[in-house]
Amino acid sequence: MPLRAIAGAGLRLIMVGGKGGVGKTTCASAIALGLAEAGRRVLLVSSDPAPSLSDIYECDIGGAETRILPDLPLWGLEISSDLVLAKWKERFGREIHAVISSFADVDYDFVDYVGTAPGIEEEYMLYFIRELTKDGKYDVVVWDTAPAGHTLRLLRLPRLFLSHLEGATKFYMNMYSMVERVKDTVRLQSSKKTLLQVIASWRELSEGIIGFIGEQTTTRYVLVTIPEALGVRLTERVMAELAGNGIEVGDLIINHIVKEADCEFHRTRQKMQQRYVRSLEETYAGINIAKLYLSPYEIKGVERIREIAKALFA
Repeated sequence: MPLRAIAGAGLRLIMVGGKGGVGKTTCASAIALGLAEAGRRVLLVSSDPAPSLSDIYECDIGGAETRILPDLPLWGLEISSDLVLAKWKERFGREIHAVISSFADVDYDFVDYVGTAPGIEEEYMLYFIRELTKDGKYDVVVWDTAPAGHTLRLLRLPRLFLSHLEGATKFYMNMYSMVERVKDTVRLQSSKKTLLQVIASWRELSEGIIGFIGEQTTTRYVLVTIPEALGVRLTERVMAELAGNGIEVGDLIINHIVKEADCEFHRTRQKMQQRYVRSLEETYAGINIAKLYLSPYEIKGVERIREIAKALFA
């Protein structure tokens, strides 16, 4: 079935995921264009380490919110590591410095070092996407996520971060006597927060992110796959991982299907694909499944993307 439910729903965030090479960016671009043509103000965001929105739309997008088409309410943004870390430092730098300097004399530049710690970039990526969605500038954000493995790690991070915070709190309480904790409290008064208050605010942030990405009335996950063994197996793993993180897939797009078999090569490939398409349809009968057929043309430029959008929303 087409993705009509997306156009009519009051969604604020549409996450488009899948393994590399299945047409994830193409589908995200088509969904964003289709929503913009339906009158929604849309921001199309890519967090892929090698973003290709600029290539597929044949225009310069980059790290600033850029209008893609003058006659449609569609903007694009390619999020780089540098952009994420700069935004993270702007938002949390002073708090981080206050926490560290409560028990060690460090320059403010030490915050840059903390920003390179594993998980910081991904954790803030989710926060950044949430803020883009919540500020009301756009009706909906369409997020072209990184390839599946990276995205799954990213979605697990808020819960991992919460467990780390619990450990950090216990460590802090065990390390300091009551008198030393009072001293810490005094040293942090300039930031209007004690260390425990800062930790509590981070906990609240992570819990908010978990609730945000799992809220089915405003957030929808669209998974893109191909009718091949590797695509089907990865789909199974991604579905299971997402369910384990409280996220349900709303739509499954099966891409690159051979529609007309006019030679032995295509007949053989079509027969192979049909087996996997049936398997996906039977396994995920409760999920809306849309099909996209293999195009003889490369998908780039507005008109080609529009053709994909029509196929998805028809």
